[in-house]
Amino acid sequence: MGHIVPTAAGGYRANWRDAAGRQRAKTFPTKREAKAYLAEVETAATRGLYVDPHAGRIRFGAYAARWLTARNDEITTAARDASIMRNHVIARWGTTPLAKIDHLAVQQWVTELGARLSPATVAECYRLTSVVLRSAVRDRLIGHNPCEGVRLSRRRRKDTDDQVITQHELITQLLPAVPDRYRALVGLAGGTGLRWGECAGLRWDALDLATRTLRVVRVAVEVSGHVTDKPYPKSRAGRRVVPLPGFVVELLTEHQDRYPPGASGLVFTSRSGAAVRRTTFRAKVWRPSLIRAGLLGKIVEVGERKVMAHWHDGNGRECSKEFTTAREATEHLVRHAHGGLRFHDYADVRVMPMFARTSCSPGVGARKVSA
Repeated sequence: MGHIVPTAAGGYRANWRDAAGRQRAKTFPTKREAKAYLAEVETAATRGLYVDPHAGRIRFGAYAARWLTARNDEITTAARDASIMRNHVIARWGTTPLAKIDHLAVQQWVTELGARLSPATVAECYRLTSVVLRSAVRDRLIGHNPCEGVRLSRRRRKDTDDQVITQHELITQLLPAVPDRYRALVGLAGGTGLRWGECAGLRWDALDLATRTLRVVRVAVEVSGHVTDKPYPKSRAGRRVVPLPGFVVELLTEHQDRYPPGASGLVFTSRSGAAVRRTTFRAKVWRPSLIRAGLLGKIVEVGERKVMAHWHDGNGRECSKEFTTAREATEHLVRHAHGGLRFHDYADVRVMPMFARTSCSPGVGARKVSA
């Protein structure tokens, strides 16, 4: 049982022992408040829900670092979460004691993030903050999770969310704009629905061009610019046999003749023979190809040695600028044009059944992709 004693300053100090038998105390301005608090402590201790009022002094950043270290996620998941935690969550809550984080402060923070970050990124920031504080509740450092009940902004659909590219457009418009070395990679993703890691990690021993099939047995994983192999797909369902459309077989056959397999056995490599890096591919191959294919911005000749680039920014405003060469205009659009097909969505596994057919007639095999 605890007890209450008056203090020299005119207040009242509630005294009790925690679950470990250590003496604890907290001072209140009135005896009534001290008795009420002591009753709560004794009730919580009886139910096994006791939380040391001083435990919440631990700073969020220190506890979050322990939480990250203790996890056993996949390397890509761990790298993504560590980046979001470092750039957004720790930047706001790192020096704040766990007990000082309240519901209203979290709600205000989430609202402020929504003004400058995408809804998906805001959701990830909120998720990481919530799971860390939920862990602190389980460790009896705080009494409740202040993230409970926080409202997130909904992702509003845009007019660019329903872009469609047909198989005919893929073959006649996009593929000719892709450099020779990566044309089969883009065709494979579009014709089969393989994700980036499955394409980048594909080896010739998993391909059978005679039977027009490939086996997904490994994926490439890129973290901080370093590409490594993971000897299994993302999920159990990811290990599968995928049929190859005729035009993809033709692209792969030509690719094999033009770029013979190296020691690594990888189907797709960079000019140096190393694994293809997603970040480099996006900036140097994918987005420039979209521009050349007329699927991202527009470049128009306006006179001798002059071209005009047109694009839309993140707010949907139409922009334009004059350049002396198409190359300069393309480099500018790569950095500033908003939207365009993302490779992740372009290679989404939700491929319509007709897409795998070899027919290249317009409208056949239309697939939905996000901007």
